[in-house]
Amino acid sequence: MRTDRLQEEFGLAIHWRAFPLHPETPEEGRDLNDLFAGRVDIEAMLTRCRQVAKDLDLPFGERRRTYNSRRAQELGKWAEAQGAGEAFHQAVYHAYFAEGRNIAEVGVLADITKAIGLDHQAVPDILSNGRYAAQVDKDWQAARALGVTAVPTCIDRHRRTLVGFHPYPDYRQFVTNGRRVHRDQQEP
Repeated sequence: MRTDRLQEEFGLAIHWRAFPLHPETPEEGRDLNDLFAGRVDIEAMLTRCRQVAKDLDLPFGERRRTYNSRRAQELGKWAEAQGAGEAFHQAVYHAYFAEGRNIAEVGVLADITKAIGLDHQAVPDILSNGRYAAQVDKDWQAARALGVTAVPTCIDRHRRTLVGFHPYPDYRQFVTNGRRVHRDQQEP
């Protein structure tokens, strides 16, 4: 992944933030045709997604539905607190984009946490008590305040943004901001 390369090349600390992408989606999900209702060429969108995934050597299945990601976001905050955030985010990506699984379902999320070695039996309690809801709400508020409207959006500490999928040199330029970076020098 491009973020992995950036971390390796520049020693960056990357912080994932939750974003309310279609938060109105019901737990059972929505058909993409219903979600976009003639506003988007779904086949073109999926073709673009497949190409980006292929370029990044990521799996991408034949998606026809979208699912609410709120519970996965809350559980992601818990996984991060357990030191397994990256593994969780990657596993959720695979479940959602490659396998088409409904990441709003508690059982699916429990399966994901079990697969990465976390306590899957804790999942129902974590989600029902809303222990991480405030952290997700804070991320959503920050996204609104920063004007984020799409994923991925990369934001640096100077509030410069890079929106959408770009070739690696664009990300590299974003990080260096045109400055020459020496081997022993690390950018924030």
